[in-house]
Amino acid sequence: MNKEPITIKGLENLKIELEDLKNVQRPKIVAAIAEARSHGDLKENAEYHAAKEQQGLIEGRVLAINDLIARANVIDVTKLENDGKVVFGSTVKVQDIESNKEISYRIVGQDEADISKNLIFYKSPIGKALIGKNKNDLVIVNTPSGERNFEIKDVEYI
Repeated sequence: MNKEPITIKGLENLKIELEDLKNVQRPKIVAAIAEARSHGDLKENAEYHAAKEQQGLIEGRVLAINDLIARANVIDVTKLENDGKVVFGSTVKVQDIESNKEISYRIVGQDEADISKNLIFYKSPIGKALIGKNKNDLVIVNTPSGERNFEIKDVEYI
């Protein structure tokens, strides 16, 4: 069983989602299936088939979350000594050399990654390029849109 690194916040979010799926979504879908069954012939009952499909998606997600939680390797960067090195869970402030724009990224696990919130997967091109580097290092990142150059301005363990 491969351990999957995850932040404390990521694990909390998974547990919240799991509780919602089990205690809110599951009962709703069971009620929707019962309602659709009461309408008669199931062969041509679109509501029934849609509800059963939704039930399958919910049950699949419950299994996936349970698996992730079982394999979770929770990493709390606040307990590490900050030596300026980029590690899983750290927040990295970088400056794009071309545009001079500063961006902060948090290095997280796959299930937590959300580029709109600057949460990047540690195995993504930017994540792989940053991990192991230090404050003030220059980093070249090969992205799908071309090569980008960054300077690491700060590394925080928050």
